[in-house]
Amino acid sequence: MKILGIDIGGSALKGAPVDSATGRLLAERFRIETPQVVTPATMAKHVAEIARHFNWKGPIGIGFPGVIHGSHILTSANLHRKFIGCDGGKLFAKATRCPVTLTNDAAAAALAEMQFGAGRGFQGKALLLTLGTGIGSSLCYHGMVVPCEFGHLPLHGKSAERYVSSSARKRRGLSWAKWGRELNDYLATLEQILWPELIIIGGGVSSKSRKFFPYLKTRAKLVPAKFLNEAGIVGAALSIGRHDVKVRR
Repeated sequence: MKILGIDIGGSALKGAPVDSATGRLLAERFRIETPQVVTPATMAKHVAEIARHFNWKGPIGIGFPGVIHGSHILTSANLHRKFIGCDGGKLFAKATRCPVTLTNDAAAAALAEMQFGAGRGFQGKALLLTLGTGIGSSLCYHGMVVPCEFGHLPLHGKSAERYVSSSARKRRGLSWAKWGRELNDYLATLEQILWPELIIIGGGVSSKSRKFFPYLKTRAKLVPAKFLNEAGIVGAALSIGRHDVKVRR
């Protein structure tokens, strides 16, 4: 089945058609930068632009960086506050005139990695983190994916993602070594609480894993995401059928 997967992030959104049987992108991904915080209405226009780019008329899976209940968005730490309480599934379905499934972005990435990527065939407890503008997180066990919000664990009195996300490294001007050691302390806390057997690091920074993995001393096996920064696109497509929102024509 061919599905359009769209991954909404804190500084850009990107999408591509996906073969849900293999996890393979069927075209080069299309990316729209959002350097400024945009309203839900503007984001819906960007989502519709991606659909038009691929002349898309079928189902669309969308990953969003926040807590999702059904098709409603409950949190929006790195995007516009007007997303809070918004029926995102309905918003994007109306904009694209296509059936839409909305899911948490880290849960989408976990679906991709556990089905086709770095966690394929693994049935133990796996923790997936996406390091980007913020920190997305999901816990996986025996094929089940549970979206979490470990990026907001308190660190120095604020959310951990303010210090150890990929954007925080750039904002704070940290070297890979300094950032890696701080990230290692954060991972040690998660290991103490969750005891995962496998940790998968995704997000844009995963393509540079060689620069900071040497500073991470985890008890669990540590690997970069196979799909790198495309895991969210693939997983959003794989989420189709869960809380599907259709629009009346």
